[in-house]
Amino acid sequence: VLMSNTFIRSVKNDIILLSSPILLLPLPLVVGTSEAECAYVIILMAVYWCTEVLPLAVTALLPALLFPLFGIMESKDVCMQYLKDTNMLFVAGLMVAVAVEHWNLHKRIALRVLLFVGVRPALLMLGFMGVTAFLSMWISNTATTAMMVPIVQAVLEQLSNSEAELPQILSSEEQLQTSESDGKQSEGQGPQSAKEAEEKRRMCKGMTLCVCYAASISGTATLTGTGPNLVLKGQMNQLFPQNGDVINFASWLGFAFPNMIIMLTLAWLWLQFVFMGFNLKKTWGCGTVKTEKDIAAYNVIREQHRLLGPMSFGEISVLGLFILLVVMWFTRDPGFVAGWATHTFNTKAEFVTDATVAVFVAVLLFVLPSKAPRFCPRRSRRFEPATNQSASPAPRLLSWKVVQKKLPWGIVLLLGGGFALAKGSEVSGLSKWMGDQMAPLQNIPPWAIAIILCLLIATFTECTSNVATATLFLPVLASMSQSIQINPLYVMVPCTLSASFAFMLPVATPPNAIVFSYGYLKVADMARTGIVMNIIGILCITLAINSWGKAMFDLDTYPAWANATGLST
Repeated sequence: VLMSNTFIRSVKNDIILLSSPILLLPLPLVVGTSEAECAYVIILMAVYWCTEVLPLAVTALLPALLFPLFGIMESKDVCMQYLKDTNMLFVAGLMVAVAVEHWNLHKRIALRVLLFVGVRPALLMLGFMGVTAFLSMWISNTATTAMMVPIVQAVLEQLSNSEAELPQILSSEEQLQTSESDGKQSEGQGPQSAKEAEEKRRMCKGMTLCVCYAASISGTATLTGTGPNLVLKGQMNQLFPQNGDVINFASWLGFAFPNMIIMLTLAWLWLQFVFMGFNLKKTWGCGTVKTEKDIAAYNVIREQHRLLGPMSFGEISVLGLFILLVVMWFTRDPGFVAGWATHTFNTKAEFVTDATVAVFVAVLLFVLPSKAPRFCPRRSRRFEPATNQSASPAPRLLSWKVVQKKLPWGIVLLLGGGFALAKGSEVSGLSKWMGDQMAPLQNIPPWAIAIILCLLIATFTECTSNVATATLFLPVLASMSQSIQINPLYVMVPCTLSASFAFMLPVATPPNAIVFSYGYLKVADMARTGIVMNIIGILCITLAINSWGKAMFDLDTYPAWANATGLST
């Protein structure tokens, strides 16, 4: 029996890979409609995405194979879906993020903030979450977590080591006095040590867990912060081409950033309560002086910052380009006022988009030098090239070799596969059919529909990629909203955010896996804490979508653009 179980486990992926397409064959063979054939492709991809029997990006290529075979779409039409404006926004935005990582700018920002907030447990956790949140808004959640957790571990180890070294500071007389009274203290010493050890364990759990939670939460704040946000933008442009660019960098930041702040604050308070309690004196340092371990931990952060040295010309240049990118994104077409592109480029059509801005800044990374030009009259001495290298040109801020190595190219195919699925669902009529089946939902209040869908997606995303989750659900939600005549954004926006709320399992998202790998946490710890985080997230989304979200996106009305689908273009 044991050998049989081992054999089954070893070939499980092969069984799923081969049996799934066969078991689903009644859909195209028996039903035989175009809708059923498209459903076959979508269900097959959902199974492969959930079980990961194929790499996610490879599964995303299946529409390019199966849609032409079933006669749903021509091959040239399917393949065009794989590189759209949203994909270019993603690629160019990630190039800027790669440059930030390449020049270690993210680590410098992290250490500077930690030096500012100090090492009291509550403030230290706030510092870790704040830094992680800011960085994760612009670079990948995985890269941010991978960079932050070693810093967290170094600080925690120093706190522990400095406590262990404190007895050595005692003089011989004090040690003698301690040994003389050992008989009286020994009874209480054991429980006290056990209590301190438990407090340390709990603090380690809280400090590491706060990093992956902050990364997942803050990725939702910007359009390029995480994959589902870009899936939403792409699906909106695909399914509702006349939407007037309702989802852009500025509008998304205006909606999602306040939600992120509320969620981060509640997450911080929740982690405080679970792992450290609300002891103001101990965790906040109210009315106390710095201890040896506080000073030692602070010195660790300061030493790591010192080792980075002064900012180089390359770092300053990348920081300047990063700021330029954010400013140009925000001012392109803010919505509440005309932007720089509104009347200059976009009077007749949406010629300049967020992708145009991102590509412009990304190209500059390959143009600008990493050292101060020789003709620069005021350059600092630290920017001067070495004498024997003065004749050679300075390397650029970013090289294609670095981009090739660090950019997650698979996500580009994953996004493209989602757009192909959405187009296939629309062309085949599957989207309309599914929307019609959901017509009875119009008797339920829209806010209740949104909550139910958020719960469903937050549960589903624990088991599969957040991008795959958004890709599968958003076209269905768009059809449903058309069928029951509610603003598509009322359900699509909260469900997009919910796709990033993978807080419960180590396998749910790479940041969770990174934190779990350090050995401080058990699955039960993540599950107990994460289920409350999911509830907090859904409550925050409900508040956001029914308050400032309604005002920003005019969610109480059914927009004219919701009736115009991509089939007409």
